[in-house]
Amino acid sequence: MLENIQKLIIDKLSEEALVSVEETGLQPALIVNKNYLEAIAFLLRDTEGFYFDFLSNITAVDYYPENRFTLVYHIASIPYQTQIVLKVHLEHERDADQLPELPSVAAVWRTADWHEREAFDLMGIFFTGHPDMRRILLPDDWDGFPLRKDYQESEMYHGIAIK
Repeated sequence: MLENIQKLIIDKLSEEALVSVEETGLQPALIVNKNYLEAIAFLLRDTEGFYFDFLSNITAVDYYPENRFTLVYHIASIPYQTQIVLKVHLEHERDADQLPELPSVAAVWRTADWHEREAFDLMGIFFTGHPDMRRILLPDDWDGFPLRKDYQESEMYHGIAIK
């Protein structure tokens, strides 16, 4: 099935859409070009015979001290009982004022709305085109992104001890 998905993406979009393929591990993964992420998501959801209609999870991985993050998308086709993983690698400086950006897939899978907000809130990944890109777990004025490996915990928040 992985070969069929690769062929579909290359035939319908471009060879540039795929960066590489990971065939080891628990599930095969396609490393995709971030500029094609939304188009790939629509293609995999809307193509008969694939119909990846369910986004079960989005995970963000921090490779500190490198200036690198990976977003991992677990998608499934409920009717065809198949699963695949899409990954997007992001190279980005660790500047809190200039967050790494990735296109939103909330228009493809509605569950992405919440998953992307969580990745934004806790890892500082900004999703362009997201319908409501704001924090979901922490207060709007929280400083930093707690799941980043270089996060420095504050001792106080509005006069309240945190630790």
